[in-house]
Amino acid sequence: MPENAKAQGNLLILPKRIVFDGSRRTQDLNLANTGKDTATYIISMIQIRMKEDGTFENITQPDSGQYFADKSLRIFPRSVTLAPRESQTVKIQVIQAANLGPGEYRSHIYFRAVPRTTAAGEKPVVTDSANLSVKLVPVFGISIPAIIRVGENSSGTAISDVSVDLVNVQKPQLNMCLNRIGNMSVYGDLYVNYISLTGKKIRVGAVNGIAVYTPLPRRKVTMKLDILPGVDYHSGKLEIQYALPTAAKIVMLSEKELPLQ
Repeated sequence: MPENAKAQGNLLILPKRIVFDGSRRTQDLNLANTGKDTATYIISMIQIRMKEDGTFENITQPDSGQYFADKSLRIFPRSVTLAPRESQTVKIQVIQAANLGPGEYRSHIYFRAVPRTTAAGEKPVVTDSANLSVKLVPVFGISIPAIIRVGENSSGTAISDVSVDLVNVQKPQLNMCLNRIGNMSVYGDLYVNYISLTGKKIRVGAVNGIAVYTPLPRRKVTMKLDILPGVDYHSGKLEIQYALPTAAKIVMLSEKELPLQ
């Protein structure tokens, strides 16, 4: 699966986030059904709050410093039916952009699967009319952020509260906080390198697609560290990098070193 794609169930979405930050007013989402059955998805907009631990919760009213984008976005079509291995493009358009003041506007595009009344190959259940029969049908959904940025982006990041958890020596973990400053969200990949006392550098951890959404000022992150030959988490140091990957190069957002002992 491409790094900039998001998938759940049998739905593959590319790209996994939409950002309007210039004169471009239309972008495409590519949907693909990777399953063996025809599937229908209803597309809507939802509002989400990011919590400090990185989890999300649905909201109806924005927090202080948060602005929704749904009224400035048009989606077409609003429902998609895909045969197995079939794909389709959904267009996302910014409207009434001139009415938006400086800042970041964010909502999430939500794809909800419409449950089948009878699964493929399954015979209808016949029950005694005198008895009540209840069948639970699982429904899954997947969402991606849609962001409109207006004006200058003054955001930055800093890494703090870094520590290594070696309680379980077979599963070492790195704990840290990503601190966001400025007027817009930040998004990037986390890389962790082990540097030995002799200066040898070894990649021991990486997590792609870590965001801190407005208005959250900081996000706690826990990531596992690899156990590799030549790595001793009691000596040397760790180099933590938060970076924005681009087609041409990696743009460093923030860095931090942690001496080990």
